[in-house]
Amino acid sequence: MFQDVSELQQFYADRLGRVVRHTIQRELRQVWPDVRRQRILGLGYCTPYLHPFQAEAERVLAFMPAQQGVLHWPDRQTNATTLVDEGNLPLSAYSVDRVLLVHSLEHTEQLRPLLSEIWRVMMGDARLLIVVPNRRSLWSRLERTPLGHGHPFSHGQLTRLLKDQNFEPQQTRHALFVPPTYSRSLLSAAPAFERIGKRWLPQLSGLVMLEATKRVYATTRPMQIEKVRRPAIAPAPVARPAGVRWRSDDGYDVAV
Repeated sequence: MFQDVSELQQFYADRLGRVVRHTIQRELRQVWPDVRRQRILGLGYCTPYLHPFQAEAERVLAFMPAQQGVLHWPDRQTNATTLVDEGNLPLSAYSVDRVLLVHSLEHTEQLRPLLSEIWRVMMGDARLLIVVPNRRSLWSRLERTPLGHGHPFSHGQLTRLLKDQNFEPQQTRHALFVPPTYSRSLLSAAPAFERIGKRWLPQLSGLVMLEATKRVYATTRPMQIEKVRRPAIAPAPVARPAGVRWRSDDGYDVAV
């Protein structure tokens, strides 16, 4: 079940949400350092992470699920958001270069239809980046933040899911090692938590970020099978058994 878009907006406006946003933005830029002339699609609640790409990418769109709601974005500019049905994206096939999923996969009730639609709209060399709560982390167990809602994933679960849906996982990043607290002293030490956590405790990160490509199988021309005509064979004559007796019309028994 999706959280309301106003709750997500409120979370990213406070101190803890800003730390989460800066942490994911830093990781996202390392995964996608150059998006020039790219068409980027964000699914879920991605607007806090799409803003840095606006001046660089060819086009940036933000699709928000109907159950979540929608907000105008970006502020004081032409709106680039729309409500969508996750299982039927309003885009043509092979039309997107980058797809970002945040606050999406862990909430959707159309998990496989959503991934099938993403596969359809991605270009052959496109990239998909999924950001989900880590099921082993403290963040996924506390409901005080959006990461404590929905269905969290482990790295192994996410990898198997993508492979089942014809995606090829490329790289995984672990992020958000600071505890889910509003303590100013702990939040100010977030960069130190990131350095230590990445080196010593990556499996306890608050988020799992997995990038994948579209798996496209080569097709071959079907073999031409020559049909061989079978020779027509006349049916064998049916022999009447010897010694069979039958009664004629005049009442006499006749032996054949």
